[in-house]
Amino acid sequence: MSEKLQKVLARSGHGSRRELETLIAAGRVSVDGKVATLGERIDADAKVRIDGHEVTIKPPEDVVCRVLMYHKPEGELCTRKDPEGRPTVYDRLPRVQGARWVAVGRLDVNTSGLLLFTTDGELANRLMHPGHQIEREYAVRVFGEVTDEMIKKLQKGVQLEDGPAAFKEIKRGGGEGMNTWFRVMLTEGRNREVRRLWESQGVTVSRLMRVRYGNIRLEQGLPQSGWGELPLEQINYLRQLVGLPPEERSFVDPRNQESRQKRYARARRNQAKRLQNAKQQPRRK
Repeated sequence: MSEKLQKVLARSGHGSRRELETLIAAGRVSVDGKVATLGERIDADAKVRIDGHEVTIKPPEDVVCRVLMYHKPEGELCTRKDPEGRPTVYDRLPRVQGARWVAVGRLDVNTSGLLLFTTDGELANRLMHPGHQIEREYAVRVFGEVTDEMIKKLQKGVQLEDGPAAFKEIKRGGGEGMNTWFRVMLTEGRNREVRRLWESQGVTVSRLMRVRYGNIRLEQGLPQSGWGELPLEQINYLRQLVGLPPEERSFVDPRNQESRQKRYARARRNQAKRLQNAKQQPRRK
């Protein structure tokens, strides 16, 4: 049975559906030697190339959906390669054969916290789609006086340059003077939306960290630039959230898993070594 090209490529782990649609529209994908068209349907035996390189097409029964939780630090870019050689979120991820990691949304360079990655491009695309209204929770430190009136405006909605926006929920989280912490919740992922909402009230975000996506929380003990593989139960929660059928298999074998405490402790040691090595390297003049 034939299926849409972008759907097959996304399921096979070659990118999110949105990314793949962009590649197809740019003429960078071919099917059986001919430039592909958006919406084209293919059979299981089709020969597909992206930028001239043949890619693996996997039937549904051969695909095992994997999802990683990643603790992004400030300073890392949400891009696969940076022309200036700056660190990216993909640098520390485990390698996968016949697929690639697709980020579920983005965090800007000065934002830290929870970032999800999956090998299932269709899952990534649906999780990012604003129509599913998936909650994102952030811890945010604001510099400037924040009044109750400002909070009411931010919850009621303000007009940004790309349309109206509002926080679904705002909770004060402590702090003194002009630096105050809040917990805020959104159900969409527009570019720099949290920062722009606060800036609309004349205050500045000095720290921003995503702590939750849906009901998946950033685990305590997971070091910055560290990752953890989600178990089948959490993967199927995400799939159910966006109307995808449940997985029956998992890449994670619970019988062979280290305890999270041991795995995260090792990751923290590796992170400390990387930081120490970076300090010892001579600076470029």
